[in-house]
Amino acid sequence: MPQKRVSALANAINAAHLVVGRDEVITDITDDYRLVQPGSLYAALPGEHVDGHTFIDDAIRAGARGILCSRPPAQLPGGVAVFQSSKPRFALSELADVFFDKPSDNLEVVGVTGTDGKTSTVSFIHQLLQAVGMSSAFLSTAAMSVGDTEHANVHHQSTPEAPALQRALNNMVAEGNSFAILESTSHGLSAKTCRLAHVRYRAAVLTNLTHEHLEFHGTYENYRDEKANLFRALDTGRYGDTAHFLVAMDSASLRPPEPTAANPAPETRSPDIREVRSSGERFGVVNLDSPEAAFFASVTNRPVFGYGVGATRGAVWATDIRPDATGTRFSLGFGTSVAQARLSIPGVFNIENALAAVLAVTLLTDQDPIDLAPILPNLRPVRGRMNAIASEPFAVIVDYAHTPGSFRRVLPYFREHTRGRLIVVFGSAGERDREKRPLQGRIAGQLADLIILADEDPRGESRTEILDQIAAGCPGLEDGKELRKIPDRREAIVTALSLARPGDTVLLLGKGHETSIIGPNGPVAWDEELVVREELARLGIESERN
Repeated sequence: MPQKRVSALANAINAAHLVVGRDEVITDITDDYRLVQPGSLYAALPGEHVDGHTFIDDAIRAGARGILCSRPPAQLPGGVAVFQSSKPRFALSELADVFFDKPSDNLEVVGVTGTDGKTSTVSFIHQLLQAVGMSSAFLSTAAMSVGDTEHANVHHQSTPEAPALQRALNNMVAEGNSFAILESTSHGLSAKTCRLAHVRYRAAVLTNLTHEHLEFHGTYENYRDEKANLFRALDTGRYGDTAHFLVAMDSASLRPPEPTAANPAPETRSPDIREVRSSGERFGVVNLDSPEAAFFASVTNRPVFGYGVGATRGAVWATDIRPDATGTRFSLGFGTSVAQARLSIPGVFNIENALAAVLAVTLLTDQDPIDLAPILPNLRPVRGRMNAIASEPFAVIVDYAHTPGSFRRVLPYFREHTRGRLIVVFGSAGERDREKRPLQGRIAGQLADLIILADEDPRGESRTEILDQIAAGCPGLEDGKELRKIPDRREAIVTALSLARPGDTVLLLGKGHETSIIGPNGPVAWDEELVVREELARLGIESERN
């Protein structure tokens, strides 16, 4: 673990920070007072529900030797340094970067953003890099790896706060990793949180963009604009240095999106892949099937490359798509070259994620897309993403899909590949985007034969009201027959499995890899895959081993 004196931290960050107290040695940085140990610097951040300033005394009693705050306490014991900032989240990002020795300077960092497909794309990039002999690490919603060790993401955020993020990057450097693949969420890229503000990116990848997280961003335009910070970062290396970000951080509300006419759309540019690869230049990758591809390409002056499915356009593309129950065969194209490829993961949308990974790895290494085609069948799915738990007498699938966009991708695929009825179990998160709930209901109502609505993470909201709001989107389904509301998720799963007949598909959406269901009293342990296997066993049905 690094150690820094207060003076070293003070000299390295913005001079506007006021520092008082002795020149103590700081041994760690955290924004969680419960993790403070002797020598820690505690960041007292204002939160949505709790103000971190409330816990300054607790942090000092636990041994904190530094406090970052926007307003200092009236009294401090001797030996405690105070870093005061009107922008404490930005200051925390800056402090964490310096404290952990600016780890992203020593890594090729690839950021992956979008509404759906981020976690799978992060995993695919990581797996491909490893397959061609590169030392890669990653951090995603589902998991993280450092060195050669992979484990569940223990943080309750896809993009953790700056100290945890920079600590992870520092560990990657210490373990000899060369690449870091980061799931870069709209929350993490926001000027409101600054979690990723001081990460230096080599590459930015956009999967797609649809309706999500409006409870945080306010409008779709703001949501899109904050995600675009990842591509703005390509010009300076880190998005915390961009004028756009600094203006947004100073504004009471987010700055409106910039005009999109500065640069041509990615399919009309002609950057040279080999030139970018050899020069080490920063670059972007976008999904040409996303209507927002041109916007993301327009906010950076760096080369942006596109990929597409179903037509021969972009730097890499997939055509002649032949899905089946266990995967998809397709033709992988690059320039005038074409190779036959296969994914052993169901879902045509996973071809998009694989193309994004292939294009990113092509630009990062000396491999061409055609060279990577033989590796694609070996790509493993992420836990909780399109995991087949049973196939006979009916299929049971666990997936994390929880947005309208992901519903539009997942449900049509299983509708097409289900001989019998499509039974879908899902809910919607409490204290999160309410506008998406009836949209989820409408999409499911159009494609499923039976919908069972259940808890996802109700948090402090009424669980029945959440399910009622989803049900409002599918008024054509009769309550108690084609539509059932069973808040208890295990009971909902038991009902779905007991109603399934040979040839049906039971699709369990929204929880995926997650390890808890968050209710009004906090998280309760939950393992969707384990619960499904237990209930199948009670029915005398053997589940598959992934």
